[in-house]
Formats: sequence, C-alpha cells, structure tokens
Amino acid sequence: MTLTTSSKILVTGHRGMVGSAIVRALTAQGCSNLLLATRQELDLTNQSQVSDWFAAHRPDYVFHVAGTVGGILANSTRPAEFLYDNIMMQANVIHAAWKSDVKKLLYLGSSCIYPRDCPQPIREEYLLTGPLEQTNYAYALAKISGVKACEAYRQQYGCHFISGMPTNLYGVGDNFDLKNSHVLPALMRKFHDAKQSGAKQVEVWGTGSAMREFLDVDDLAHACLFLMEHYDDATTINIGTGVDVTIKQLAEKIRDVVYPEAELTFDTTKPDGTPRKLLDISKIKALGWQPKIDLDEGIRRTYRWFLENQRQLRV
Repeated sequence: MTLTTSSKILVTGHRGMVGSAIVRALTAQGCSNLLLATRQELDLTNQSQVSDWFAAHRPDYVFHVAGTVGGILANSTRPAEFLYDNIMMQANVIHAAWKSDVKKLLYLGSSCIYPRDCPQPIREEYLLTGPLEQTNYAYALAKISGVKACEAYRQQYGCHFISGMPTNLYGVGDNFDLKNSHVLPALMRKFHDAKQSGAKQVEVWGTGSAMREFLDVDDLAHACLFLMEHYDDATTINIGTGVDVTIKQLAEKIRDVVYPEAELTFDTTKPDGTPRKLLDISKIKALGWQPKIDLDEGIRRTYRWFLENQRQLRV
C-alpha cells in the first residue's frame, strides 16, 4: 500500500512530539490531505465521538500515536490514568478503523512492553515471556493490549493493522516538565536550570548504571512512513538504533552540550528502572530502514529547539 499526496491520513496526537514529527514527514513527502483533530475537537477516550468522527471523515490511513506518556515518576504515581487513557484511546481508534474500512493502521507501542529481565538485545518474540518492570507496568499492559488488538482485528477481520515498538524517544517537541518527562529531556532541563541559577551540581536519579537506547523522533517518523509502505505482518516490529548508553554517559553527553562546568551527583535512593533495554532492530534493517541521527547530534538539535521555544514551553 502506497501513501499518495491525496490519501486521507489521520495522525492521532498530532500536537505531541511523535505526532507532530509524523505530520512534518508526511508534509515533506507531499501528503496534504491530513486529518487532524485536537483533543477538544475529538476525545479519543469517548467511543461515540470516535465512531462518529471516523464515519464522517473516512480516513484511508491511520497513524495512532496519541497516548498518555511519562517517565518513571509519572508512571509510578499515575498508573490508573496511564492504564485507562491508553486502553480507551487505542480500543476506540482500532475499532472505528475497522468499522470504517481503513486501508491500513499503524499502532505505536513502546519498548517498555517487553519483560524486565529478557535477553539483550530484545527481539520481538520476547514479548510476554516474563514479568514486566513494576515502575511502568500499567502503561506496559495498556500498550500490550494495543499490540494484541491489532493482531486480533487482523486475524478475525483481515485488517491491515500493524504495530511498531519504538525505543526511548527524544527530540523536537519533547516535554521538559520535570514532573512527567522522560530521562533525556528531564536531564536537559536540569542542566539548563542549573546553568541559569549558577548551581554547581546536577542530581541524576538512580545509580547511573542503567542502560538505555535513544532514538530521535524525526528518525522514528521516517520509520513510521517506511513501515506503512513496506510492512504488513501480524507480528510487531522494533524501531530503534541498536546502540545504548548508560544513564551516566547520557548525563555526561547532555552536560557537555548544556553546562560543561556542572558536576554530576547520583541519588541512589531513586529507582533505576529496567537494568537494560536495547532493541534488536535486525528485522526493520533487513527491510531497508536505519536511523540517520546519532545521539550527540540529536542532543544538540534538541537543545537548540529547547532554547528557541522556552517561552512557549513556559520553563
């Protein structure tokens, strides 16, 4: 299936980091018939609203990337919200896509759906082979149900619904709120605030030994367009870089860009989360896709965007 300039394309969550990146990528490809609705215009947790909207607009393709997301703090303090919001949104969108004969749907999950202690790098078939990481179990359960929903609608109704599992994301449009952001933007905000205040030390949660993989959101957007055109399999597919760093190394990279004079300290009373979470991306690479933005370049691009948008971000 090929996206054309006239295809009617719905991108849920188009104002978020991932959704806005996909909109940028689609626009650059010449796709101009984009169906975009704000949360005020379409509440994805409301089944009747979603059903009516799909019936009225009849999208050809759907990128379902909307979701309630956050880092360790947000996941551990708002599990009911993360579970309810994500399950309701994906259930409504997937069901409405089937009812309105959508040609193809891409559902984005998260690498946190994999077992806490599964072998590294993580292959797609490791899903549901062990216990989840407790600090984000609610979000992971919701995302797993979305993956299985795509499989179920494909099996029962023949829908061309696929799912992709991105690794940790960052980049243009990121969330820098310390209460609910992910580790990379949270650290960037901490170093920036320390630079502004003249503080000499910046605190990092945990021991710094946990390892994480990071993918620039613009690389993810191009992967999503690639998969929509080149992948149509029932099983999920990983989207990442195949390279990881420790949180300490990440903090040092961000420090070197934002505030080289700062000293790192580690609060070992805070959780590290999953010890390591590196995706095996051999499956998507075999199809012909690979990332283009390395972590150092991505951090520089993200900080430039942060500096240019501080007022709008209200930080």
